[in-house]
Amino acid sequence: MNLRHIEVFREVYLAGSVSGAARALYVSQPSVSKVLRHAESRLGFALFRRLKGRLAPTDEAHALFREVDELYGRIGSLRQTALNLKRIGEGHIRLAVLPSLGLGIAPQAIAQFRRKFPRVSFDVRTLHHSEILRALYERESDLAVGFEVPSHPRLSSVDLATSQVGLLYREADMPDAPASLDLDVLKDRTVIGMVGSGPVGSLLAAELEGRGMQLTESISVHTYYVAAALVRFGAGIAAVDEYTAREAVSDTLSFRPLSPAVRFRVQYVFLNDRPPSGITKAFVQTLTETFRQNGHQ
Repeated sequence: MNLRHIEVFREVYLAGSVSGAARALYVSQPSVSKVLRHAESRLGFALFRRLKGRLAPTDEAHALFREVDELYGRIGSLRQTALNLKRIGEGHIRLAVLPSLGLGIAPQAIAQFRRKFPRVSFDVRTLHHSEILRALYERESDLAVGFEVPSHPRLSSVDLATSQVGLLYREADMPDAPASLDLDVLKDRTVIGMVGSGPVGSLLAAELEGRGMQLTESISVHTYYVAAALVRFGAGIAAVDEYTAREAVSDTLSFRPLSPAVRFRVQYVFLNDRPPSGITKAFVQTLTETFRQNGHQ
């Protein structure tokens, strides 16, 4: 199939008729029918059959459409990239961030950036640590922001800020807590653990191992926000990053950093063969400034 075949097939599939496809493509119905017949001849099987006055896709057409639709998405991305290269102060940024950054830092940075560059659009994904790098490898995102990103020959990473791990707890459970907390406070308490918590969990585990401590996690969850909700309802205490804590702290929930401090780096990452565009670099500058505004550098 050539590109014209693909274009006509997709529109007929979506419209369910030759006339609908012709309208979408701004061409005549005979032209659409001719291209469709030629495509079926080249393929060696039928793509549609008539059913109650409409063209119903065959099983082969359904299988083919999945590939065609993905191809169209890539073509759309190619067109957007071409526009980005042509325009100054315009563009489209596909950003992948951890959930802990997705409700505070990232939205704040995007809002500030778009006040300066209102013609820049964003596609923002909140993904877990194991997923943000995959989004880069599969070219679903242009830029990823994560914690302690592992080195890889295909990747470049740049530090944005430094943060730390702490404990999220109910104020009623520790009303007179000091400015920082020792991990010993976890010994006699119910601990809410994170499944696949990435670098933050690894850093905490290393600190516990260094002290010869082994905690029993009575509850395991997959997101820090569920952990925060469980803390709020009195189910236990959770070790979280500062960004998660910032969104969770309230009149009833408090956060204290650990002492000694367990610190980690916040980094932005991109593929070596796909370095940030000029407009993406400008956004990174805004993102860095946003971290500074929130006391992290």
